[in-house]
Amino acid sequence: METLERILAAHAFFEGLEPEYLKIVTGCASNVRLEAGAYVFREGEEANQFYLLRQGKVAVEIFAPQSPPIIVETVEKDEILGWSWLVHPYHWRFDARAVETTRAIALDGKCLREKCEANPALGYALLKRLVQLIDQRLQATRLQLLDVYANRT
Repeated sequence: METLERILAAHAFFEGLEPEYLKIVTGCASNVRLEAGAYVFREGEEANQFYLLRQGKVAVEIFAPQSPPIIVETVEKDEILGWSWLVHPYHWRFDARAVETTRAIALDGKCLREKCEANPALGYALLKRLVQLIDQRLQATRLQLLDVYANRT
């Protein structure tokens, strides 16, 4: 039987995480299923989770008045969705909508923040992983902007 701890341990995001920390993180995890079209979260709502996608696709969107939402990024299987749970005031800055039926593991951000406050070494280990993710996403956004604006001259 596949347990949440085994699933987390096998995910690249948690690769090399100390077994004791993995047990703590697993205590904050649950399985979720999102139907196509369902919102995972909406901009401005309280951010208390992040997600490890196991199957499906989620579009990260920006609201655009009088036009369809602008898709900033599509997150797929084996990727991470959301880091606003880590940044005060813990509110989502985008919308996220399931493009197709999506299975994920939701990690309770409030639970993780409390565990990290109690165990700074765990907090540092998770922060190092999240900073790498944020850096990758910023670099991808930079390339998108270069692509969009390169044709304007």
